[in-house]
Amino acid sequence: MKKLLLLLPLALLLTAPMARAQLVHSEKSLYREVLVYEENGERCMCFTRQCRIGRQSCIFLNDAHRFALNYTRMMLAGTLFTGPPPRRLLIIGLGGGSLPTALREILPQAEIDVAEIDPAVTRVAKRFFNFREDPKMKVIELDGRVYVKRAIRSGVKYDAILLDAFDHEYIPEHLLTREFLAEVKSLLTPQGVVIGNTFSSSKLYDHESTTYADVFGTFYNLKAANRVIVARPAGLPDEGSMRAKAQEYEKILSTFGVDALSVLPMFTTRTDWDVKARVLTDQYSPANLLNH
Repeated sequence: MKKLLLLLPLALLLTAPMARAQLVHSEKSLYREVLVYEENGERCMCFTRQCRIGRQSCIFLNDAHRFALNYTRMMLAGTLFTGPPPRRLLIIGLGGGSLPTALREILPQAEIDVAEIDPAVTRVAKRFFNFREDPKMKVIELDGRVYVKRAIRSGVKYDAILLDAFDHEYIPEHLLTREFLAEVKSLLTPQGVVIGNTFSSSKLYDHESTTYADVFGTFYNLKAANRVIVARPAGLPDEGSMRAKAQEYEKILSTFGVDALSVLPMFTTRTDWDVKARVLTDQYSPANLLNH
């Protein structure tokens, strides 16, 4: 618990507005304005001026290899600690590309598909955040749900699916529903895992929680400024097996500034939401109202 508390100030700092930051790039797309700011040795991608509603991705200018945001540590732990090493991964939402870039280094033989709706985000990730595609890692410029539906029809299966898509306010509402999560679940291999990045202080918190529980049953809840949900339909691994995995990846994760063992206390199945909250569905997903 003490280690978790030590993470909180850093996480809150990294998600605060960049009031005195220098704007180094801006471009408008069909979906949003994609902005790049620099401040105090960090470069961040944002979808709002001065990053007033969170940061999509950040890197340290003097060490782009090291993770700048806590949620990336949490998502990486959920991906690597909960089952066999994934051989094929799907990431919905590219941002600056920190997660796929790290996973490419940690899992050099894995195939990584990234669904990103906005070509401007892909361009900015490549120009300002060192993201690179390769023969086994490609970006598919499609809405995440459209890609999932096409993947279902094609029969492809994934060992890990990371949900990390945000617009300028929050997760798009069609990527929050029971129907969408059921579609994602159907793409998993028998030991596959879903890792979803959300907020820990959203008015949607209760609804998101009951929706994930409705589709996946018990899940791991990791919380700092962001919340990461880790669900595995085959059943969650116990602490001992996750600790063994953390030790296995400890050396390489340390190169990204991640203390693998310190993340383990964040994994909890404790219910801290209203279990009577209404499940989000395609017919009921008023994210724009519930999240304000």
